Amino acid sequence: MSVGRLAARAVIGGLFIGHGTQKLFGWFGGPGRAGTEGMMEALQLRPAKVHATLAGVTETAGGAMIAAGLGTPLAAAGLTGVMTTAIRKVHLPNGPWAANGGWEYNAVLIAALTALAETGPGPVSLDHYLGMERSGARWALAALATGVGAAFLTMQAGQRGAAAPVLQAAAPVAAEDTAGDPTTVGA
Repeated sequence: MSVGRLAARAVIGGLFIGHGTQKLFGWFGGPGRAGTEGMMEALQLRPAKVHATLAGVTETAGGAMIAAGLGTPLAAAGLTGVMTTAIRKVHLPNGPWAANGGWEYNAVLIAALTALAETGPGPVSLDHYLGMERSGARWALAALATGVGAAFLTMQAGQRGAAAPVLQAAAPVAAEDTAGDPTTVGA
């Protein structure tokens, strides 16, 4: 049994599941769909709702696939795409170091995903059990190139989308029943 690959898949896949569900559902202190849509709009990834959903689903499903060892090169390509987009749109101006908001963590994840695509998920995986394990240098390079290429196509398409309309903040409406509200007592 390849304990190292199993451990890497469980940690990497589990963290991606958590990161994706932060975007989709606001779990684990995440921004949820509305916050993720706002982030996508700010990053000029339009339409923001589509990009927010795709990022969350890719991270959640790709993480689950990596953890289970299912469709490893495909999962690696999808997650590489999300990490490449994060590097380009968020972390690149900050330099390499994560302590400064840089891209080093994203690059390590891409390298780990590429390594898993090359070595395969191991004997304790759905790919192995189902007899569909694909691994080797060609699969790793294909996953890396597909992920990076998809990220750049996604970013190009996102810049061409129309900006979301700016909504005016509504004026606060006073509640009619203010009994016991310390801010309205004596008002």
